[in-house]
Amino acid sequence: MKKNISLKCLLFVFLVTLCTTVSGQIRMRPRTPNDTLKSTRILADGKVAFSIYAPKAESVTLSGDLAEYTPVKMTKNADGIWEVIMNGIEPGVYRYSFNVDGVSTLDPKSAQAIETYSLLKYTPTGDEFFALQNVPHGAVSERYYYSNATNSVRRLHLWTPAGFEKMNSKLPVFYLVHGGGDNDRGWPQLGAAGLILDNLYANGEISPMIVVMPDGHIDSDIFVDDLCESIIPFIESTYNVYTDPGNRALAGLSNGGIQTMNVILKHHEMFDWYIVLSSGWFVGTDAFEKNVAQLPLIAKGFNDHVKLLIFAQGGPEDIAYKNGAETVKAFKESGFNCEYFEAPGGHTWFTWRYNLRDLTPRLFK
Repeated sequence: MKKNISLKCLLFVFLVTLCTTVSGQIRMRPRTPNDTLKSTRILADGKVAFSIYAPKAESVTLSGDLAEYTPVKMTKNADGIWEVIMNGIEPGVYRYSFNVDGVSTLDPKSAQAIETYSLLKYTPTGDEFFALQNVPHGAVSERYYYSNATNSVRRLHLWTPAGFEKMNSKLPVFYLVHGGGDNDRGWPQLGAAGLILDNLYANGEISPMIVVMPDGHIDSDIFVDDLCESIIPFIESTYNVYTDPGNRALAGLSNGGIQTMNVILKHHEMFDWYIVLSSGWFVGTDAFEKNVAQLPLIAKGFNDHVKLLIFAQGGPEDIAYKNGAETVKAFKESGFNCEYFEAPGGHTWFTWRYNLRDLTPRLFK
């Protein structure tokens, strides 16, 4: 009995000593400037400071939407913190990353990231149309489905309106496709689609609907098959939605716009509402000539049932502007009923967030 007590006492002393030693080692870790560093700081007059702690690095640059395709050099201070201040920032959601000695690096301090970029959300007033406002909120969720086109399980994102769980009536479905270089996280995160749709719905500007944001980051022809043969059947067998073309809409930006136009060529009967953002077939290519040649063959059938076809561009600064203008011209000359919409902002999420706000209310009316 005494032996067991002695063993327990020894074990207790050992554990106390071990914990004290480990705790002491943890407390003894020297503090660094990184402990209190804020990697993004909103300054006055539309300025944002970006910082990263990399005391041993020889070169650090900032990349992403604010860098406008050209990495911006950062400067190191005496504490080993690299910093750069970007000027003239408009309210928005921006992708960014650091490049540390040639290695692309996510911001280790960022609370938000989308697989390849960290995110900066800049809403100085709080009442921006894409800001988190005091309204009833819907839900943005991830769903997985089996794709017959790729023979794999794939992911999509989906927005449902506030109160969806208690709705008994069927809803229309809006399929919203991102551009090249992004995936199905693009619209809900960079495009702030969930918040924009929440605010539109709360203000009575859009009808209740489901918005599906699929992953279009695959070959465009394969994506068309995936959308029509797997995604739509998955949505229509899972949710209480209408299953006719009059209650389906499709929109895509940039490469997603090309995918949208490819759906028009191959399966225009699947949707009655189409929106093409900052996109066009590439002028001067065989594909452009081949696609344009098909337009007169389907124009009448298209016009007989489609309620809306809108092309929108981000102004002359949009890198797709020429291709888009020539593509719209080809559609009109082939007899398609369509509208053309232009707004400043270039080929950016700044433009596409406005497009979502301004054009979604046109659907299902």
